[in-house]
Amino acid sequence: MTMALLAAALLMGFFGSPHCLGMCGGLVTAFGLSMKDVSPTKRRALVATYHLGRLTSYALLGLVAGLIGVTVLAPLMQGNSMPRILLGLVLVFVGATMLGAPFLTKLERFGMRFWQYLSPLRQKVFPLNTFPRALTAGLLWGFLPCGLVYGALLIAVVAHNPLSGAALMFVFGLGTIPMLVATHKTVGWLRDKIGRFRLRQLNGAVMVLSGLAVAVVPMVMANMHGGHGGGHAQMDHSSHSAMMSETDAHDIDQMNHDMTPAMDHGMQDMDNHMDHSMHDMGDDAPSMHHGQ
Repeated sequence: MTMALLAAALLMGFFGSPHCLGMCGGLVTAFGLSMKDVSPTKRRALVATYHLGRLTSYALLGLVAGLIGVTVLAPLMQGNSMPRILLGLVLVFVGATMLGAPFLTKLERFGMRFWQYLSPLRQKVFPLNTFPRALTAGLLWGFLPCGLVYGALLIAVVAHNPLSGAALMFVFGLGTIPMLVATHKTVGWLRDKIGRFRLRQLNGAVMVLSGLAVAVVPMVMANMHGGHGGGHAQMDHSSHSAMMSETDAHDIDQMNHDMTPAMDHGMQDMDNHMDHSMHDMGDDAPSMHHGQ
């Protein structure tokens, strides 16, 4: 897992946190009302404790998501480019969700049923006047249905590492803290700035583009490199053929050059031998006539 993926999770949590106020805001208000009789110092410590519980719950969910990725997805994607493609598609999916696509609405409804099932247990943590209760409340808070959380969990699944999935979800939770611990005045300011500059939509667009780059660009580069390599191979083959032709022609010329003097010398020797033989025959002819 790269730092870029952790940064994406952090920004996803921060720019998506105004959406969290719709459901988490009421829960934070209930927690605050249950701590009205404690001192300000202890109140701050209790707030930190239940946020620690919430981040721990996110990390545990990320650990489970990473285990799912390792056990279910990893065996299907050994030695191929599917991990990168799947990560790119998940980033596109999550980015589109941040842009407003209602992909995770049904999943939120399913999560709401589980949240209602936890209602009896949630009632037992009030009032939040002790640290164990605050920690338990935070752990339960992590199961509050939220499309943004589910989107982050999808990224944790394709991280293909349980520890990476836990770290990613913990960092995502850190991104949501500023909005959830800010005062009423600061919350209004943050919501105004994020809404005015459409930072959530901007972050979603960046995630979509990043996902497309992760999934598509390496394949395009590989195809371009393959074609370039094929051209080089063809050029090398042609050059090799040309060099072989030139070498063969040179060798033939050299053989002709080497053989010509030898052939000429051989022909000259044959001529000299024939002349010498004819001369000897001429000298023998009178002797033969005289003998007769």
